[in-house]
Amino acid sequence: MNPFEMLFVPMVLFMVIVAPTWIVMHYRSVNRSSSQLSEEDRQALEDLLVAVDQMAERIDSLESILEADHPDWREASGAASKQEG
Repeated sequence: MNPFEMLFVPMVLFMVIVAPTWIVMHYRSVNRSSSQLSEEDRQALEDLLVAVDQMAERIDSLESILEADHPDWREASGAASKQEG
């Protein structure tokens, strides 16, 4: 029996079972590692979150100013939107 005949079955098993599983697991791990945010993206996200917090504070300030100047502004804006709809 020559060496090729002895290795035929293990080679077929490797190519049918091991190699596809290995390839799938490799690309799954590559995909997971590339889906994480880079440091630059994390910093940009943090900056956006700070901007959102600042905008929320500004909106609260504007609403309190409007409430002090025009106490019924919420009802008036709600009635106007109901008339448009």
